[in-house]
Amino acid sequence: MNRKILSTTALSLAMLGFTANVNAQDSYEVLPEGTYQLDKTHASLSWKVSHLGLSNYTARFTDFDASIEYNPENIEESKVSVTVDPTSLRTDYPYAEKKDFDKKLSHGEDWFNAQEFPEITFTSTNIDMNDDDTGVMTGNLTFLGVTKPITLDVTLNGAYIAHPFNQKPALGFSAEGRLKRSDFGFETYIPNIGDEVQLLIETEFAKK
Repeated sequence: MNRKILSTTALSLAMLGFTANVNAQDSYEVLPEGTYQLDKTHASLSWKVSHLGLSNYTARFTDFDASIEYNPENIEESKVSVTVDPTSLRTDYPYAEKKDFDKKLSHGEDWFNAQEFPEITFTSTNIDMNDDDTGVMTGNLTFLGVTKPITLDVTLNGAYIAHPFNQKPALGFSAEGRLKRSDFGFETYIPNIGDEVQLLIETEFAKK
């Protein structure tokens, strides 16, 4: 066997070993108790709203933070807290040289009104697990100065007692939910712009 074949074989075995290591996730129950902080480099917070019934307009927030007070003995006793900066709204408006559309939406008094309400917050009040990997999280969302309960469908994606890259305990989940913006006094252009907003959330957390 020549040197090239040996090198290729060694690389292939190394990659297989790396893949096996990354896929070898742990049970949530073995993670240590404590505070887990959001890994902002592997998280997203997007939302969709109907536009004239023709499309589901999609945007996102790029600056948000979250933490979990994690209880491995009873996941349902864990607490989740989230803070969102509404000025970080991003729409990918294609004509930025003509109009700062993101600023119009984030700062406009009829929109997200970030000057008067500089934070959007969520605090969980209850978690009900359906099975080992899915559950329903209920919490209080404070938006435009109004606090209302919302519900999120949560899927636990995986956990590591030692993350493959930083060796810290880590976990991640996806969540989806819907709310009526009119419940928060946000009625601009309803029904041309839909009242119902769909939330799409992806997260990774590492132990603080």
